[in-house]
Amino acid sequence: MVIEKVINNNIISAFDENGRELVVMGRGIGFGTKPGNPVDESRIEKIFRITSQSIAEQLKELLANMPLEHVKISSDIITYARETLKLKLNQSIYVTLTDHINFALERLRQGIQIENALLWEIKRFYSQEYQLGKHALKIIRERLGIEMPEDEAGFIALHFVNAEYGTDIRDALHFPGLVKEILEITRKELRVEFDENSLHYERFVTHVKFLLQRVYRRELLPNEEEELAAVMLERYPAEYECSRKIAEYIEKETGTRISGEEIMYLSIHIRRVTHAEEEEEK
Repeated sequence: MVIEKVINNNIISAFDENGRELVVMGRGIGFGTKPGNPVDESRIEKIFRITSQSIAEQLKELLANMPLEHVKISSDIITYARETLKLKLNQSIYVTLTDHINFALERLRQGIQIENALLWEIKRFYSQEYQLGKHALKIIRERLGIEMPEDEAGFIALHFVNAEYGTDIRDALHFPGLVKEILEITRKELRVEFDENSLHYERFVTHVKFLLQRVYRRELLPNEEEELAAVMLERYPAEYECSRKIAEYIEKETGTRISGEEIMYLSIHIRRVTHAEEEEEK
């Protein structure tokens, strides 16, 4: 492994034996070295194998003036998410989460706290990501002795939502509120109360979250099941009409028109969640 660039005393970029660029972290790994020197592999603590050149450049720029411990904390949180929780994450998380944690710590040291207006929705609809945010706060407390507010667990959770769904963090900020409103539309239209502990409810919320993912990624299902859609409209008109109103709401909020195929599948999930007890008795 050969040094390509010394970013600071603790971060370098290097080339592996196959000529692929790596970002390498380790205390003192860049001290007294220069491009072309072999990497002191005994000092390596973390290797970032970033496939996107633009993300790699952003990461190198970000890490240049950042405390090593902040980088290690972010890296360890991401490793925990990938290896323990088995989350599939966009590599941009190395940039966005590291930047957020570093900035949040700086804000806290200056006595500045930001309220997370979406905390309730995040805890409810993105519980796994929220628990990951809580785990991050625990690591920060143990390593830095800094107690961060619960609101930060929610902000960290949204960075993982963003990395899972492959969207922009600004889009991820809208997800919890959109999910909440879609559930509210369903309640009002069909006059139902959900059993939030049921499998049907969990499946419905999951379907809604992935529908929103497809909306923001412009990957909506095409209109290929027109006959089945006609059957759904005939057999379950109330559920189908509810789906249409949800589609209108999503279009109003996002500017994206929902396909008939998506409306049909949403109707199926609404039928299941609103008639859960009937389904279980069959």
